[in-house]
Amino acid sequence: MKILIVEDSRSSLLLLSQYIEAFGARAVPAASGEAAVAAFAAEQPDLVLLDVVLPDIDGHEVARRIRAIEGEERWVPIIFLSSMAGDEDIEKGIAAGGDDYLIKPVSEIVLGAKIRAMQRIVRMRAALVDLTRRLDAANNELKRLSAIDGLTGIANRRQFDERLDQEWRRARRAGGSVALLMCDIDYFKQYNDRYGHQAGDDCLRRVAAAIAQTMERGADLAARYGGEEFSAILPDTPLGGALFVAEKIRHAVHQLNQPHAGSPLGRVTLSIGVASLPADAGQTCEALIQAADQALYRAKHEGRDRVCRAETAVA
Repeated sequence: MKILIVEDSRSSLLLLSQYIEAFGARAVPAASGEAAVAAFAAEQPDLVLLDVVLPDIDGHEVARRIRAIEGEERWVPIIFLSSMAGDEDIEKGIAAGGDDYLIKPVSEIVLGAKIRAMQRIVRMRAALVDLTRRLDAANNELKRLSAIDGLTGIANRRQFDERLDQEWRRARRAGGSVALLMCDIDYFKQYNDRYGHQAGDDCLRRVAAAIAQTMERGADLAARYGGEEFSAILPDTPLGGALFVAEKIRHAVHQLNQPHAGSPLGRVTLSIGVASLPADAGQTCEALIQAADQALYRAKHEGRDRVCRAETAVA
């Protein structure tokens, strides 16, 4: 344990250092306020014994500077040393950042008791900080898991709905547009019937990974919309760009070369509907979903393994 002793009296500094060493701690001496602030930053002590009256800046200002240095994450107990024991003196010291007050001349027994009490407070605070961090980490993990589809590892429907709403509101404020892709695995029921549900799950995972790997921008989101249907949100993307991404996705799934004997196409393929709408007062994100769904229906109707644009999409 390191204890910073701030005392301008040489004899008092020596005596306090002896007390500290007898207690089993290491004394870090400082004879002025400026030296104390520098020593605190360099030594990172576990406790500070701080004289109120110093030759340059007073102890109250030293305490304020120490609190500014340590920030919010770290807390070091400060015990003021003073011959002034009035209520106002004590209140002023606590307001400056102090935690306790010792009246000079300091008793070795009382000093030891104060140090032990502060040690207990430090340990309790450290345990509380550690618990808080672990709870924060657990809550963040729960939040992450609540937004992830358990089977495919990409965003789930809940995250899709939240993100689309966020991007739509943001685009409305900026006067922009949002593009949406709706993707469906062709003849997936026949795939499950022929190869079994475990193979179907593996197929969903591979297709999801292929779609996610195509998302090159951090703002883009690939999600499992439901069953064998996937979606991709493309903020600030015109129709031409959305069609380009859709073709990349269709090609990536095609290149998986996943056999599908129940499909006339012979392999696992995707049909994709593309829509892009301006986020103005005359449109809604529900209309965007409907437009992309209609385009997906056309892609299915026209032979599958293809990309179709919505009739209401804008360039």
